[in-house]
Amino acid sequence: MRLAKYLAHAGVASRRAAEELIAAGRVRVGGEVVTDPARDVDDGSGVEVNGQPVAAEPREVWAVNKPKGVVSTASEPGRRRAVTELVDSPRRLYPVGRLDADSTGLILLTNDGELANRLTHPRYQVPKTYLVRLEQPPSEADLDRLRQGVRLEDGATAPAEVERLAERRVELTIREGRKRQVRRMAEAIGNQVEELTRIRIGPLELGDLRRGEARRLDRREIDALWKDSAP
Repeated sequence: MRLAKYLAHAGVASRRAAEELIAAGRVRVGGEVVTDPARDVDDGSGVEVNGQPVAAEPREVWAVNKPKGVVSTASEPGRRRAVTELVDSPRRLYPVGRLDADSTGLILLTNDGELANRLTHPRYQVPKTYLVRLEQPPSEADLDRLRQGVRLEDGATAPAEVERLAERRVELTIREGRKRQVRRMAEAIGNQVEELTRIRIGPLELGDLRRGEARRLDRREIDALWKDSAP
């Protein structure tokens, strides 16, 4: 197995983050620093990250209803709480993508780097759905602009699925994952987001999971995530 994929399967980090670790010279194989993410390794290769042996661990995927003010990182050096602190697991879990501190709702934590990559990489186009309360009532023309795609400073967005729920509330589904994308899309139509909650990732819904609580996904749910992120 390639080194980057091995680290992802071992729960060290996502595949892309593992490649960054390797490029930074923080990974050793058989006592030697390796900077090639395609290096073939197995359980007997003596893989280490930051001097610590890497071994495979059971895969876990958790759904969390992230409260406002909690950050989507594996650890938080400042005073704010990290989303990983909401999950009671001995595994080295990390967030699948991001949900900014001011937003709430569904975020996944896992130690399965391959699944994390499938759910976040743009090529797989996994849909993510949000409930959005806007500062001003959007016109139908504004919603049509979102449906067609709007131009941001890092390029045009793909078409979004938009449904008006109330005067200032919409349900928005996108298949990208740019930083603060929904908030920037609202700004592109001359509006602001007052409240943002993610309610669905692929086939998985937030459901009745309470704010600040977490639950471990079962095999059926994990299989559905894999199926939804198939190329």
